[in-house]
Amino acid sequence: MADLFLAIDVGSTSVKAAVFDGAGQCLSRFAQSYLTARPSSTEATQNPDDWMGLIGRALLQFDGEQLGGATGFGSICSHVNTHVFVDKNGAALAPAILWQDIRAAREAAELDAMMTPAEKIKYLGSPITIDASHPLARMAWMARNHPDVWQQTAYVLLPKDYCLWHLTGVLATDPLSNVGLVGPDLRYVGPILDLVDGASQRMAPLRGITDIVGQIAPTFGMPAVQMVNGTMDGWMGLYGAGAGQAGEMVYLSGTSEILGTSSPHVAGTAGIIVFPDLGGMRLHAGPTQSGGASQMWFCKAAGIHIAGLSQRLLDTPRRSPTPLFLPQLAGERAPLWNPNLRGAFLGLDGGMGATDLARAVLEGVALSARHVLGAISASSGVDAAVLKCGGGGFASAAWGQIRADVLNKSLTRLAAGDPGLVGGAALAAFGSGGHSTLAGAQAQFAKYDIIWHPNPDNRALYDDLFGIYIDAIAANAAIGRRIAQL
Repeated sequence: MADLFLAIDVGSTSVKAAVFDGAGQCLSRFAQSYLTARPSSTEATQNPDDWMGLIGRALLQFDGEQLGGATGFGSICSHVNTHVFVDKNGAALAPAILWQDIRAAREAAELDAMMTPAEKIKYLGSPITIDASHPLARMAWMARNHPDVWQQTAYVLLPKDYCLWHLTGVLATDPLSNVGLVGPDLRYVGPILDLVDGASQRMAPLRGITDIVGQIAPTFGMPAVQMVNGTMDGWMGLYGAGAGQAGEMVYLSGTSEILGTSSPHVAGTAGIIVFPDLGGMRLHAGPTQSGGASQMWFCKAAGIHIAGLSQRLLDTPRRSPTPLFLPQLAGERAPLWNPNLRGAFLGLDGGMGATDLARAVLEGVALSARHVLGAISASSGVDAAVLKCGGGGFASAAWGQIRADVLNKSLTRLAAGDPGLVGGAALAAFGSGGHSTLAGAQAQFAKYDIIWHPNPDNRALYDDLFGIYIDAIAANAAIGRRIAQL
């Protein structure tokens, strides 16, 4: 087994990378954010050159710290349902369309109507919705609105596949990242790809997530690092935080919230993604649309720094009443998969201030996580009293306690903070041949620190609030449709 392991995470707002030793200690870390362009209320795009530029900086940093020569294996993950249309040489033909981009809602509805829930379960293992972030919806939109770009497109790639191609010169993707296109047999589903003319010819070759696909080119400054294919950030983060261990449930918080568990039981619950079995792990996952994104939006709008927000909430008791916030700022993914939903504050009065609104935002995100958690339990048959958690959203002690209270679950936090990097190091270690199971590799790198327990005095409050939250989403959907027409 190699001495050191490289992990790269191309996230929704930043590139993170780290080098770990064989004992699971992080020796060096890199993180730097990049811009997302939002030219309209339905569009969100990124420049693929930004991803590669920051990966290059990270590798130069590690090499300069004398870590390059001892790092034998690495892996990469990235946000998915983000798509880059590239030519035969791998050059981007247009900005990458981010997972938050909902401009293809019309095409998604047309395609989704072509397949019944029973057909989706037959082909994919669960009734996955073709929504505005689905690759076929994006392809149909591009073919309809920019036929010149579509004709030049050789491949439609995910961020990690784009970056891996540019790092190693090898074109590959993986089955787990291609949600909605790959079946339980880990192969592309022909009848689904056939919904869009030309889609199948523009798919990258499938390789296993632990396959070694090539070495990082010497120009990047990390000589002879063999790159494991890797996979999507959601799966990698759930794996890194501990979802691969039997009976465990995991809660990740970043730009979005992702909840999941591993279970061979599949109920076919609407709104939940069930990944194919891999090494005895069959992950059930539910990603929301606006978790940390809601906090960032509010802090920017209110002129409050995120760290200051957390301290303010720790110092200020919850006021009754506190408004209810619906975090569907750009539609919703799990478990509703409705791109047309929008956010709202409900129950405002003149005595409420910025702290009350801030608490409502954090509670609203936690309520959306509770909504997903119920669907995850229904899908998997798993219900755990303690959730393992990780991601930047759990840096806030105040938000950690709010989540524990809203979910009525204890939360134990991954010490490393970045579950995608922990999972990436573990996947690289497995790919190196150092472990017989994926769960064993993860246990080498995962350590936990803080635990938040739910306050029993708040259980009735949040049970009632959750019921109101569910009713409010349905009512707000109708109002939002009317507002959108103005």
